[in-house]
Amino acid sequence: MGMSLLGKKIGMTRVYTDAGVSVPVTVIEAGPCVITQLRTAEKDGYAAVQIGFGEVRPKNSTIPLIAHDFKAGTTPKRHHREFRVTPEEAKNYSLGQALTVKDLDGKMFVDVVGTSKGKGFAGVMKRHHFKGMFASHGTERKHRAPGSIGGLCSNRGFGGGLKKGKRMPGHMGAERVTVRNLDIVSIDADRNLIMVKGPVPGANSGLVEVRPSVRLYKSKAKKLAAK
Repeated sequence: MGMSLLGKKIGMTRVYTDAGVSVPVTVIEAGPCVITQLRTAEKDGYAAVQIGFGEVRPKNSTIPLIAHDFKAGTTPKRHHREFRVTPEEAKNYSLGQALTVKDLDGKMFVDVVGTSKGKGFAGVMKRHHFKGMFASHGTERKHRAPGSIGGLCSNRGFGGGLKKGKRMPGHMGAERVTVRNLDIVSIDADRNLIMVKGPVPGANSGLVEVRPSVRLYKSKAKKLAAK
């Protein structure tokens, strides 16, 4: 999969190219992340690198986590994640090593993973973009109703329950979202900032994961090949 960085979404702004074109960008404070554990196929059954990000006061952490980070020679970290590597790639990492945005130099596109904003309990018009009932005379207090669900109340072979996947009102947002192939506009290594073109899931100050793009869209692949 390759290297990943944990970071914090700062917010959106815009930058101007040399041609005067306005480009909307999202500013992410990525890293520095400290390698807190190296997983191996012999011991854990798979090869991976665990990283820690964000300082936390010891009283707000736990003794096992404090000791875990202490083994890596670092202070307690608030967030821990890991990314898979091959046994050959694992040789490039060491315990206590710091990963920064400098490690993204030379990359054109990144995938950003975050938790989308929670919308609470939402109806079908907001959650699934239903058009709603008629807004003319004769429709009484049913304008935003989902309509009949009787046609999908027989799940053959699985009882009389509603078929799975039926679009209905329910909890919206607050789920893991991956935005693929965002262009890297600029990197400020001194301030651990990376600017990517386009939106990033989640609210400002939310935790995000930044990694080199795993699978490119066709247009992005052509752009990379032409570089």
